[in-house]
Amino acid sequence: MLPAKALLVDDRRDNLVALQAMLQGLPVETVAVSSGEAALKQLLIEDFAVILLDVQMPEMDGFETANHIKRRERTRHVPIIFLTAADRDAHLALRGYAMGAVDYLTKPFDPWMLRAKVSVFVDLWTKRQELAAQAEQVRRREARCQRLGTAAGEAAALLREVEPQAPEPVRRARALLEEALAEDPEPGFDA
Repeated sequence: MLPAKALLVDDRRDNLVALQAMLQGLPVETVAVSSGEAALKQLLIEDFAVILLDVQMPEMDGFETANHIKRRERTRHVPIIFLTAADRDAHLALRGYAMGAVDYLTKPFDPWMLRAKVSVFVDLWTKRQELAAQAEQVRRREARCQRLGTAAGEAAALLREVEPQAPEPVRRARALLEEALAEDPEPGFDA
């Protein structure tokens, strides 16, 4: 299973370094980019458990970046935590939540709180990956069982055709196969 990743987006290099330091030790790989455009490009090639997105950036700000992220089918469900140095303007926070953010933190923020929030989203992402892997395993197992059931049915039909002239072991094999098919018409689904 691939490791969980956090996308860090801030136009200031020192802020990216600080975020990476805050998240150090968590079971998450960080990918740092310095613009909304770079973030969108990164989201085309990688999957992320969470995005930490600066609000105030030149060219494409955090809100515009979030809008693009939420419009894409592949990325619309990735949680976004907005980070801003702007004053605690309730209007900006509401705008962030309206854009689909799961949180809106004003700098300076408590690094332990940020770690806890990121940790929750990393855990959720990991659980989703595990469930997806289990669902794929079940799908494969069901497909295999269906193929085995079809093959067993065909084998039983062939044995019925040759039974009148077949020796006793062939008749016994057919009887066992018919008995197994009668007990479990979809063999292996409990496995």
